[in-house]
Amino acid sequence: MRSLISPRLLLREWEEKDAGFVLDMYSRWDVMRYLGADPQVLTDLDGALARLALWRDRQDDVHTVWAIQNRQSGRLLGTAFLVRLLASGTPLTPAVETEIGWHLHPDAWGQGYATEAANAVMAYAARSDISPVLAVTNPANTASQAVCRRLGMRHVGQTDRYYNMTCELFST
Repeated sequence: MRSLISPRLLLREWEEKDAGFVLDMYSRWDVMRYLGADPQVLTDLDGALARLALWRDRQDDVHTVWAIQNRQSGRLLGTAFLVRLLASGTPLTPAVETEIGWHLHPDAWGQGYATEAANAVMAYAARSDISPVLAVTNPANTASQAVCRRLGMRHVGQTDRYYNMTCELFST
């Protein structure tokens, strides 16, 4: 696991002890509403532990799912990831393209953490010779689209190639 450091943040491996935070964050509709074709909130700790296991399964030598932690306070803020996109179909299957993404707890919204974490992930992707890096957002998720633009990503248009849904596609 590759930890990343930015001025305010530590991006580190998720641990089982973080399951309570995962449950708190992903049990909120305002976090989940834009995630996937059929968003479902987490309802119990077993679901949070299953999500941690799913993230571990999506990792390989370069693709990773990180916990975003405030370096000063130690408080968890959300998730950042660089993983293979999942191609539409039944079941979803890993695509060849790499996706960057972020999910933040509502308490961390509006403070620049998503952009800061994503910049650290983009730098890691560049060091790892991953190009292009794609981002997909729900068409209504203007906040994540603004982060994509702050990262210097260009809007490519809509696609239904991933996650069995129509997404706005951004690329490096």
